[in-house]
Amino acid sequence: MRWSLDELYSDFESEEYKNDFERLEKLIEGFTDWAENELNLDGDKIVLLEDYIKFSEEILTTFIKLRGFASLSSSVDARDEKAIQEMDKLSLVYTNLTKPEVDFKNFLKEVNNLDELINESELLKEHRFILKDMKEDTKYLLSEKEEILISKMKNTGSNAWGNLQNQLSSKLLVDIVIDEEEKKLPLSVVRNLAYSKDSQVRKLAYYAEIKAYKKIEESSAAALNGIKGEVITVSKLRGFQSPLDETLVKSRMDKKTLDAMIDAMEEFLPVFHKYFKKKAEILGHRDGLPFYGIFAPIGEVDMRFTYDEAINYIVKNFNKFSEKLGSFVQEAYDKNWLDVEPREGKRGGAFCSNLHPIGESRILSNFDGSFSNMTTLAHELGHAYHGSTLMDESILNSSYPMPIAETASIFCETIVVNAALENISKEEALSILESSISDAAQVIVDIYSRFVFESMLFAARESHPLSVTELKETMMEAQKKAYGDGLDHSLLHPYMWINKPHYYSASLNFYNFPYAFGLLFSKGLYAEYLKRGDEFVKEYDALLNATGKNNIRDVALRMNIDIHNPEFFRNSLKLIESDIEKFISLA
Repeated sequence: MRWSLDELYSDFESEEYKNDFERLEKLIEGFTDWAENELNLDGDKIVLLEDYIKFSEEILTTFIKLRGFASLSSSVDARDEKAIQEMDKLSLVYTNLTKPEVDFKNFLKEVNNLDELINESELLKEHRFILKDMKEDTKYLLSEKEEILISKMKNTGSNAWGNLQNQLSSKLLVDIVIDEEEKKLPLSVVRNLAYSKDSQVRKLAYYAEIKAYKKIEESSAAALNGIKGEVITVSKLRGFQSPLDETLVKSRMDKKTLDAMIDAMEEFLPVFHKYFKKKAEILGHRDGLPFYGIFAPIGEVDMRFTYDEAINYIVKNFNKFSEKLGSFVQEAYDKNWLDVEPREGKRGGAFCSNLHPIGESRILSNFDGSFSNMTTLAHELGHAYHGSTLMDESILNSSYPMPIAETASIFCETIVVNAALENISKEEALSILESSISDAAQVIVDIYSRFVFESMLFAARESHPLSVTELKETMMEAQKKAYGDGLDHSLLHPYMWINKPHYYSASLNFYNFPYAFGLLFSKGLYAEYLKRGDEFVKEYDALLNATGKNNIRDVALRMNIDIHNPEFFRNSLKLIESDIEKFISLA
């Protein structure tokens, strides 16, 4: 139940790790020397552009391998001081890239015949999108001195704040009494109790979690204010209208798409409120669902899996869609790419890290055997499969934007959920259907609350740092707007701003709406699959492969989907509405 990182390095003291670290430093030195002495508009522009691509590929390959080992080691053991130290060292070394990168962008800014030059070189044709995207981004470029200063200051600013909050939350132990026994449990374990069949356990876990956050609320608030303050300052300096505007640019997504999606989501919120009220009624709550009831399982059958059973279930059902997908998951399991055991010092939640340099991925989750945790595994394995479709691409063409990142993961979730709904009893159908709706509600309703919260947070942070009280009130206001009368307003979750790690990354602002886009885009794609069958499967891999070198609208248009039209998002939401109506009728 623990992953192997030996495919990266055996440990930080190994010769291979030390040699690669030294190699990274030399590559950056060589790149810097090249930018200072050879990069000029009088040189052979095709050769210079090709040199840039070659330097970037080598540097990124080496850095991702080193950084991957350090960050993955830290994610499963917050007490691994060497891993944290190495992450800091790598961040410091990587800041030395700022000057040559700025030099190249300034060079690119002055190249007026970029398309013509690209057409003269196969290497440049392969990297057409990234070069043109980079040229477009040069309008947000600051002076060399400013870029270097910002890069270095991040290590003592947002990066340091983010590391602090990660340490605080990873090491936080929750005092809780279960079966008359006092325990100190990791936060991830206590949060998993929200899925317990026992309402008293869910309630105890909720109150214990809320109480535990008080231990780190002031420090977390300071971290959040520091990070968001830095983001606002740098975003304005670069000429973006707002941090949201900057996120959209980096996401290769336009405002028209976001507005179309948010409009459709707001329109369908009452449908989800109806679901929450029905769930509250089933659980015996009169004033809406308490927050600790959101993940409560419904139905007599509480499906449970051992880790092996979960993998076998996923492989079997993925094979029905594509044997390539099923075989990929089996390989991930056989080669120990997953770390699924909840334990002290391990970060909560789940993620997938695609490691292009070794052609593999690593997946973290905190598996407790629930149906929901099984679907989480399917979700993260979807991310890994997405990464596998890009492993033969140049590493520079393997990075896809946030909103499209959830496509394969949610698609894979849909496969296992729909498979579970076949040939089962009414009670089992009710349980699985409700679990699926619950997950969708998180991605639409809770994500909307987080989008509202972060919008309000940035607006307030413009004038002052927010106190703990303000942060809690802002979060609850956002939850009330999103959940409406579906939740009991006296039992909300005022500390979700501590719980979600994305708020504490200066490079992941508004890492909320991409999940909603991923769900709704995947729902639309799944509907296409049901219509077109095997023909769709072939196009699906090509779609995933295209995500590294296209903007989101162009990726969608490959499937004849217009994401500027709210009707596309409405149609996807209608699929969830149909499930909600079915759930209500079964209940």
